[in-house]
Amino acid sequence: MDIDTLRIIWFGLIAVLWVGYLVLEGFDFGVGMLLPILGRSENDRRVMINTIGPVWDGNEVWVLTAGGATFAAFPLWYSTLFSAFYLPLLLILVALILRGVAFEYRGKIDEDGWRAKWDWAIIVGSYLPSLLWGVAFGNLLHGVDVATVQKGPFAVLLAALNPYSLLFGAVTLLLFLLHGALFLGLKTTGDIQQRAMKLAATLSVPVLAGGAVWAIWTQLAYGKTWTWAVVAVAAVALVGVVLSARAGKEGQGFVLTSVVTVMAVVMLFGSLYPAVLHINDAADLTISNASSTQNTLTVMTWVAVIMTPIVLVYQSWTYWVFRSRISATDIPAPTGLKWTTKVKAGI
Repeated sequence: MDIDTLRIIWFGLIAVLWVGYLVLEGFDFGVGMLLPILGRSENDRRVMINTIGPVWDGNEVWVLTAGGATFAAFPLWYSTLFSAFYLPLLLILVALILRGVAFEYRGKIDEDGWRAKWDWAIIVGSYLPSLLWGVAFGNLLHGVDVATVQKGPFAVLLAALNPYSLLFGAVTLLLFLLHGALFLGLKTTGDIQQRAMKLAATLSVPVLAGGAVWAIWTQLAYGKTWTWAVVAVAAVALVGVVLSARAGKEGQGFVLTSVVTVMAVVMLFGSLYPAVLHINDAADLTISNASSTQNTLTVMTWVAVIMTPIVLVYQSWTYWVFRSRISATDIPAPTGLKWTTKVKAGI
């Protein structure tokens, strides 16, 4: 294939990787954010964490792959993005690290105060990326100023908090909350499922309103003629989410929030193309001036052709194995160490 075709393929593949990440990580971000809202007891919180326990770390592989693919296929895009948005991306990375450690450590000691500290790490580690990913993606379209980048990361962070990008951040946060609530409705039984679905019905209205404002703003300011079709599909899906959540159809609602997430990524990348980052006071970065060589893209394509089906089959199998609903009666007694003087002393 010629280099122009390879560039288009890899631009599309990176968009697909972000779709995978945001759809899958979106619901476990949502579960983490809902921990203090739906987790009225320790048993409730353990039920919620166990719904995502077997899959949350696999979901994060998608963002690693998206970052690696961007670095290899469009190195100038990668370097400019991480230089310009160094501080927001660092905050996301720290939040993800704390969140991952919290999942592993909260059950090590059987003491309420110990678990409460790690629960807050999960909550903050879910809220912060949910907001900042939307802000970061919004700035791909909104654009960055070279002069602002030269002033340092704090100046870029302040510039990144513009109305358009903050709106996108608020929309991603609300969408992930709704996605997580519907996932809990799909994966739990009893009281916690009923409360999750009641919350989903409430959240669906602000998600519809916020999503509609963001989609129309994006279309009018950055969209193309064909992306009106994306707006239409997203609008139908958003209305469907409201109806499904209010009817208690958690499976249908979860599929539709996934569709909304897909449409948001398609809208974002479709509006960007052929640019990969708008630079307000200079020439945009595009798939042509930011890409690797033809040989690099060719080798990457063959690796993707071989490895992508393997990864998809493995992750699909994981979800199939852990497809059953979880109830409060499925949660065993805590197995962590007791909080004794010896434990406090590190013995």
